[in-house]
Amino acid sequence: MNKAVCGAAISVSLAFGGAAAVAQQAAPASTKLLVAAGGAHKPTASPATAAAEKPLAPKPAAKKRIRPKAKPDPVPQAMSDVADWVGASGDNRGLPYAVIDKVSAQLIVYAPDGKMIGRAPVLIGSATGDGSAPGVGERELHDIPMEDRTTPAGRYLVGFGPAAGHTRVLWVDYVNSISIHAIPPTKGSAKEKRTQRLASKTTDDNRITHGCINVSPAFYRTTIATTFRKGGVFYVLPDTETLQEAIPAYGLNSAEAIAALEAADPVVPFAQDDGEADVAADTGAR
Repeated sequence: MNKAVCGAAISVSLAFGGAAAVAQQAAPASTKLLVAAGGAHKPTASPATAAAEKPLAPKPAAKKRIRPKAKPDPVPQAMSDVADWVGASGDNRGLPYAVIDKVSAQLIVYAPDGKMIGRAPVLIGSATGDGSAPGVGERELHDIPMEDRTTPAGRYLVGFGPAAGHTRVLWVDYVNSISIHAIPPTKGSAKEKRTQRLASKTTDDNRITHGCINVSPAFYRTTIATTFRKGGVFYVLPDTETLQEAIPAYGLNSAEAIAALEAADPVVPFAQDDGEADVAADTGAR
């Protein structure tokens, strides 16, 4: 601040200070006059000050609106029946397992002891059907007609292994090039709106793949990849066949009966990471 201005400010301050001192000296005289007249000097508060000093009534607490949690959709009866049977019969052989229902387009993953780990929607083959066309696993994607783009039903021993394009997927039916993988980040997937189809409320638009099972990248990373790191069992429920036709062991309640059935028609597991990526079609976008 300019020194001259500072000096002026000090002079003004002193002048006001002197006036204040005079006022303070005059105050006791007026007080003595009031006492001499027989009155008591009691300062009164202004209406504004009195209102400010009056305690305010507490406001009623606002009631919190509690929104009920949305209940998950009930598990389809067929999925529940198969999961219960697996737990009772031990058909999963101590491995984690998953039940896939094509009709409701969803998948439920279970721990070896039958505890539910996760549940998610899936995308499946665009064609309805419970089998695979002969030689479909050796065809290129553009050579697979619409009617052959099915997700076959059945019981499968799954395992991770290589696929074309230097990718790694969880093989479900290796012979027919059926795997489960995340929705691929490709132009084809974007054009087909696979992400939007997976998130929609309806199941009619979940049939879009060439036969593979697609899940969201997050579910694949956090649940599929971690749970089935050392393999497991997949039960893919049928579209039109009965459960006994799709899964011949279904309903058998003893390990001996199941073993005898499998000996007659063995289910061969995929040999994980056997380096046979050139045998499979390009499932990265399937």
